[in-house]
Amino acid sequence: MAQAFKSVKEKEKASFDVLSKEFGFKNIMAAPHLTKVTVSVATGSAMKKDRKRNELVMDRLAKITGQKPTLRKAKMSVASFKTREGDEIGVAVTLRGARMYGFLDKVFNVSLPRTKDFRGLNRTSVDAIGNMTFGIKEHTIFPEIHDEELKDVFGMAITMVTTAKTKEVATRFFELLEVPFKKA
Repeated sequence: MAQAFKSVKEKEKASFDVLSKEFGFKNIMAAPHLTKVTVSVATGSAMKKDRKRNELVMDRLAKITGQKPTLRKAKMSVASFKTREGDEIGVAVTLRGARMYGFLDKVFNVSLPRTKDFRGLNRTSVDAIGNMTFGIKEHTIFPEIHDEELKDVFGMAITMVTTAKTKEVATRFFELLEVPFKKA
């Protein structure tokens, strides 16, 4: 008989028992949990050539995440990149709560398996302070994007922020969430 599908939120709650045995957490609040997920797209110099590029990226990112994205501006001028302070160089969405869990379910169970030659995410994408960032080369792996909209393909970075204090605890936490890591 097939095992019932468990959402990321249910896996997060169930991970406390395992983590408390392995790392000695005495309180459920001491165990790591997800706080937010940030999805960002850098439009960079393409914005200067085509002013509607940011609008196109914002529209597609809103379809994918279910939340309106915000424009991100350059914090400083960089002459070699031909950017000035205040130029709009990216688009980002910060997801929390139910939208965050729904988005992660969609990424892990629908979108990443649709990626060509997908073998898993690197364990090295977990940083020293317990967060994980991975990139997606083409936004077309999401089911909300139709074949008619394939003229401008862009990539994105997805950052999962946790309350884990170390890389070891965070990696084990992501394993319990069943993040599709590469087989060692």
